[in-house]
Amino acid sequence: MLMPLILISSVYFAVANAAESPKPKLTLEQRADKARIDSQRLEQAQLEKARQATKETAEREDKIKQQSQTNDWEAQQKLKAQKQFDERESREQKYLREAKEAAAKERKIPKP
Repeated sequence: MLMPLILISSVYFAVANAAESPKPKLTLEQRADKARIDSQRLEQAQLEKARQATKETAEREDKIKQQSQTNDWEAQQKLKAQKQFDERESREQKYLREAKEAAAKERKIPKP
């Protein structure tokens, strides 16, 4: 018998406390202001995320551009080396041709 009485009284006090401190109801204008503020905060957060994403994209583009420039330098060095090799080879061919022509000529030994 004592148990139900305690239970009922505790429920009564809980309801009474809830009734005494009701959740403040916002007027329509206050709700609109709160929604506007929330919207602005959300927009600022999205803008910040977009700025960060743009910055990261630009950094990735720069990194890729630097890598491609390095590859361009490597390609230039390879072309330069190939050109030097070709020049050396053509010079060797010229010397060999001249040597063959010189060997093919009949030499007259001057009479003393």
